[in-house]
Amino acid sequence: MASSGYAQVAVLLLAVQLVCLGAADADQETGTVIPAESRPCVDCHAFEFMQRALQDLKKTAFNLDARTETLVLRAERRALCDCMPTNSLR
Repeated sequence: MASSGYAQVAVLLLAVQLVCLGAADADQETGTVIPAESRPCVDCHAFEFMQRALQDLKKTAFNLDARTETLVLRAERRALCDCMPTNSLR
């Protein structure tokens, strides 16, 4: 009978500890929450990401365009040089 009283007290103490730990964790979580007014919205982050991606695509397109133009000029020069005799180039 006495051991059942000790078991009840132990279970009660364990329940109180769990409740106290849960309350302490809840206090810590609410202390770290940033108010909604001061944090950017998800749409703003998505918009900024898409802007950066678009800028990267524009740079890539410009680089490809410049590279293509260089390759076309090089091919035209080769074709021109292949057509002309070597002594007329001097």
